[in-house]
Amino acid sequence: MKHYVVLFLMLFGLQVIPAQEKNEAGPWSKGGHFGFLFSQSAFSNWVQGGENALSALLKLDYNVSYKKDKHDWLTKFIASYGMARINNTDKKTDDQFEINSLYGRKLNDTWNFTFFGNFKTQFTPGYDYTAQPPMKISNAFAPAFLSLGPGFSYKKTDNFYVNYAPVTSKFVIVTDPDLNALGAFGVEPGKSLRYEFGSNLQMYFKTALMKNVELENMLNLFSNYLDKPQNVDVDNMMTLRMKINKYLSTTLTVRSIYDDNTLPRLQLSEVFGLEFGFDL
Repeated sequence: MKHYVVLFLMLFGLQVIPAQEKNEAGPWSKGGHFGFLFSQSAFSNWVQGGENALSALLKLDYNVSYKKDKHDWLTKFIASYGMARINNTDKKTDDQFEINSLYGRKLNDTWNFTFFGNFKTQFTPGYDYTAQPPMKISNAFAPAFLSLGPGFSYKKTDNFYVNYAPVTSKFVIVTDPDLNALGAFGVEPGKSLRYEFGSNLQMYFKTALMKNVELENMLNLFSNYLDKPQNVDVDNMMTLRMKINKYLSTTLTVRSIYDDNTLPRLQLSEVFGLEFGFDL
C-alpha cells in the first residue's frame, strides 16, 4: 500500500509545482522536468515462455536558483519511484530522494567560496527477493546520508561546475530498528548514527550531444580521513534523454555507487524506457 501512496504524492505534488511562476528577471528562478515511464509485457499460450509484467516509474527533477550580486545559490531536487507487477506480485524497481544544494560567493567570473549540502534517502522499504521469504535490506532513513562543508568551486555556468570541500562532515543515519540490530551500513549495532570526516568532490555537467539528445551527469566522491581514506566513496548518476517530440522521449538513467561501509562491491542501477514527460 505504501508504494501506491508514494506514487500518488509525487503526482499530487506536480499540481503545485507548475503553478509557481518562474521569475527569470529577478534573483530567483525555478524549473525542472517530470517524467512517467511505462512498460508492459503479456503472454498467452506462448511456447517460448515469459511472465506477464506491468511497470511504471515517476521521475521528478526540479531546480531552484538564486543569483544576485556576488551570491550564487543552486538547489536541485531529485525524486524517482517505480513499481512492477509480475504475475500479481508487486516489486519496487526504483526509489530515490535527493537534495543537492551549493551556495557560492563569487571571487571572480569562475571561482567561488562555497558551502555545500547533500541529503539522500528513499521512500519505502527495500527487499532482497532472492531470499525466501524476502529479506528487508533498507528503508526510509535507513540509510539516509547527510554531507555538508565549506570549500571552493570552479563554475563556468549552471550546466558545469566542480566543487571541492576539503573539510566535510558526513552523517550516515539508520533509524530502522531491525537494520540497527544488524549494524547495517557501517553503523554500530544498536546505534542510529555514524559520523565521518573527510573531503568531498562534486562535479556536474549537462550538455546537448546533438539535436534533441541531452546528457546530464552528477559525480560525487568522498574520502573519510578517519577510516580507510584510500577507499573513496563514489556516487555517479548519468541521464541520457533523447527527445521524440515535446512530450515523448527515450530516457536512460545509470547510477553507480561504491561505498565499502554499505557493500564492498559496485552497486549498479539502470533504467531505460519510453517516457511521457514535460518541463515544469
